[in-house]
Amino acid sequence: MKYQRHNELIELLSAAWLTALDLNLLQFIQQIACEAGYNENLADLTDDALIYQLKMRDAASDAAIPGLKKDYEDDFKTALLRARGVIKE
Repeated sequence: MKYQRHNELIELLSAAWLTALDLNLLQFIQQIACEAGYNENLADLTDDALIYQLKMRDAASDAAIPGLKKDYEDDFKTALLRARGVIKE
């Protein structure tokens, strides 16, 4: 699992960093952290925060969060009935 997350972060960073070639890696990571609203020490920034920000930075503000979209329901009533087992899949 750790290697998968590492590879995902490297893949996302590589693709996104190509849009800002004038920045070195640390400057680019600082930019991503600022976009995410992170103002603490970069050493304390988690890889999960970077992955999330890299995935969502170009998405619309109302876009579904990756990983949660599979559980998304347009209708709250349907979601509630499914959660209670009234509606079977």
